[in-house]
Parts: sequence; C-alpha cells; structure tokens
Amino acid sequence: MRVDFFVAGVQKGGTTALDAMLRQHPEIAMAREKEVHFFDDEDVDWSAPDYGRLHAAYDAGERRLCGEATPIYTYWPNALERLCRYNPNAKIIVGLRPPAFRAYSHWRMEVARGAEMMSFSDAIRAGRDRVSGAPNGVHRVFSYVERGFYDQQLARLIGLFPRAQIHFFRTDHMFRDSAAELTRLFAFLGVSNAAIESAYITPVESRLSAAMLDADRQYLEAIYALGYLAIEAHTGLDLADWRDPHYAEPMMAG
Repeated sequence: MRVDFFVAGVQKGGTTALDAMLRQHPEIAMAREKEVHFFDDEDVDWSAPDYGRLHAAYDAGERRLCGEATPIYTYWPNALERLCRYNPNAKIIVGLRPPAFRAYSHWRMEVARGAEMMSFSDAIRAGRDRVSGAPNGVHRVFSYVERGFYDQQLARLIGLFPRAQIHFFRTDHMFRDSAAELTRLFAFLGVSNAAIESAYITPVESRLSAAMLDADRQYLEAIYALGYLAIEAHTGLDLADWRDPHYAEPMMAG
C-alpha cells in the first residue's frame, strides 16, 4: 500500500480540526491515530526504510483513500524529502496560520504541557538560542519562531512535489467557513463533497488566556514581514489582512 495524502503542516494550524473532519468522510481512511511521526523519525534507517510502522496505522486491506496528519513534516529537516521518496504521487495539504499567532499558540501549548518555563517574550528572543544550538539547528519544542518561516518551508515543498499535488488553506478561513474550504479540499482529493460537521479542536488546553503583548507581536511581524510576498506567490492565497496590525483571529473571538 501507499498512503495517498498527508496533512504536512503547520503545527497549530488547524490540523487536529481538519483531521477530525476528514475522519467523517466515508471515502477517506485517516491513520488510526493522528500524528504517526514517521518521516521525522531519526531512528529509522533511511537508507533502507521499513514502512511497516506507517502502514500498520491502517486496517489491512483498506480500500479507501488513506491519509495521515503529522504537521511537523513541513518543518523537520529531510521529512518532506523522505515522504517524496516514499510516494512521489502523494497529495500534500498545508494549513497556514499567521506566524506570530502560531508562535504564541505553540508557546501556550508547551507551557500547558510543562515543557516551557520562559515567558513568551524571552522565548522568542533569547530562547531562540535553544533552537540554533540544537542538532541541525532544529528543535521539536522551542521552535516557536522558526516554524513560522513558511516561505522557506513552502519553497522546499514545491521543489519536491508538483504544484498540482499541493493544497493550501488558511486556518482562519477554515474556521469561518469550513463547508466552503472542505468543498475545495475534497475536489483536490478527488472525493465526493460529503456533508461534514465542522470542528475546531484545541488538543492541549491552556489556562493562559491573556492575549499576546503588542510588543511581541510587532517584534515577530518584523521578522516575518519579508516572507509574506513569497508565501502568497507559493500558495496563491491573499494574506493582505494578516499584515494589518489590527488583524484578530476569529478563533479567539469566542
């Protein structure tokens, strides 16, 4: 077998909600559990990989369209390259969220898990040394800023897969009108436009309800500003409102 499609990013970009909605489609079989973490597994012998663990996430003889959602794939070195070698015909789905908001949500999650003791202000400044000093300059936990360099990650993705095999969506648009976004997605996957109950799921709740400080948001926006035009070019998405300093995520309104 070969897994047909992957939700490859981004972390805190609505992938858990999307996974839950895709599971409702009668023509789709998602991996038994979200986030198999196969292509970012550094214990695999990538010179001769055994795909048994990946395929074991599905029932034997599964005939539906098989999908898997592990949002670190867009960020982790070599994960997309390994995925491409596994199935160069795979379809790739990437949900994008304003990178500063993504970073803050990521930090809140790690605080809730007990993995982060730094304030957000410190974590996105001095705390970046924990990432640059890690092996290969990547870190699974503290990469709040680094995971937001979508332009670099998408350039790598598009260099590996034909553009027709990649689907991008905005997390805020999926939240506002999941029916319209799912219609586009199902057409991309080649399945029927089934009626799906919308879902917005926060996998790890945080008691930290305070909004991101304006100074921290401005600091991050200055870092990410140069990448927005490249992201728009890669994806075809209009991100003009993300550049508005008064932009507010609809997910935070409730």
